[in-house]
Amino acid sequence: MVFVLFGFYSSLYAQEPAAHKKVDGYRGIWFELNQKYEYGDKYSGALGTYTAKHTPLAIYSKEVNKTFFVYGGTKSAKQRYLLCMIGEFDHGTKKVSKPTIVHDKNGVDDPHDNPSLLLDDKGYIWVFVSGRGKQRPGYKYKSTKPYDISSFEQITEEEMTYPQPWFTQHGFFNFFTKYEGVRQLFFESSKDGTNWTEDQLLAAIPESRGERSGHYQVSGTYQGKKVGTFFNRHPEGNVDKRTDLYYVESTDFGKSWKNTKGKKVKIPMKKKRTSARVINYAKAGKNVYMKDLAFDKYGNPVCLYIRSNGFEPGPSSVPYEWCVTKWNGKNWQTTVITTSDHNYDMGSLYIEDDRWMVAGPTEIGPQQWGVGGEIALWSSTDQGNNWSKTKVITKNSQLSHSYVRKPVNYQAPFVFFWADGDSHNFSQSHLYFGDWEGNVWQLPYEMQQENEAPLKIN
Repeated sequence: MVFVLFGFYSSLYAQEPAAHKKVDGYRGIWFELNQKYEYGDKYSGALGTYTAKHTPLAIYSKEVNKTFFVYGGTKSAKQRYLLCMIGEFDHGTKKVSKPTIVHDKNGVDDPHDNPSLLLDDKGYIWVFVSGRGKQRPGYKYKSTKPYDISSFEQITEEEMTYPQPWFTQHGFFNFFTKYEGVRQLFFESSKDGTNWTEDQLLAAIPESRGERSGHYQVSGTYQGKKVGTFFNRHPEGNVDKRTDLYYVESTDFGKSWKNTKGKKVKIPMKKKRTSARVINYAKAGKNVYMKDLAFDKYGNPVCLYIRSNGFEPGPSSVPYEWCVTKWNGKNWQTTVITTSDHNYDMGSLYIEDDRWMVAGPTEIGPQQWGVGGEIALWSSTDQGNNWSKTKVITKNSQLSHSYVRKPVNYQAPFVFFWADGDSHNFSQSHLYFGDWEGNVWQLPYEMQQENEAPLKIN
């Protein structure tokens, strides 16, 4: 449902809009939640490519041989001021252009308002800017020209958090969240990106009669033929109790939903014991932190997530297990790739035929028990049953690397990208991209020219 909302931040920080201006460098946002514990904030650090529930953040276009990518930027190294940014990497020239401000959040410093990205079949670039509940609205923007990041037109202003837009054979499909006292999952669709269906509730599973749970999700599309989503459940609406794992998919533009066995699932889902439930982690007393979704070569869904024994950072919640749960055509199977040291460590899952890969900050970094670390590459040649570490691509870093993201239709060398920053204390945050060979490039923090080559650091 599209509506006009003039929230607190819009009125408090009203100023001349800076949208669609170029910025002279790639500067990521630093953030802290300000929920302090013995081993640090519940999460803080380099969150320019945050959250896992904002997806996708990058898309490769073979038509122009460019990777377009969005991120949460900031005005300067000394400020925490969110700018919703878009940049592009030209695979022919090996250069990035100066990034463009799509939306100025007017004083908001919270990367929960970061953008997501969609590229339609005519080459228009769509940026979905997240809001935060009813207090701060979300927005949809469309580029004024195909394959061009220089200017955008605002299409909607609406209640929309954690946008996850996908372009399918039917048109535009967007998973997102609304705050109805708790985090509830919604979806909407459109043939043209301008005229959208009413917001449709997907999941609002209660803990018990009279109580409501919340949810977080990760989603994706398989060859544009179906959309699917994995999600967890927040008992009593408490995000610190997030648990369980669910999955549903649709092949008819959200008209009907099924589980992996083809059994119809009635929406909105309002029962814990629905056939969409994959694993009852509540019974095991485990927390579940969603990271990524991918489909195997048969179209079977696979989920990457971290499970742990609690929400507090530090040793009390160990082990922080990087898990892969897959549907093998008959049943669900779960394997553990490795462990790290924080619930909000985040990587991405890649499946290329029989080669499965994960890129993420699984190695302990310079700020232990904080978000991020050193980035490692992991590989499996038996459909995720066994994993081996193939490379550690960042070493001896002064700052932690976090939120490693997967572009749609990724093309080397821009196979994954992320940001760095101090996990506990305010710092600069650079942006990076890399490939499976272990090459790493840093995007220019300051730019003198309209197009410049990233700095190869590994």
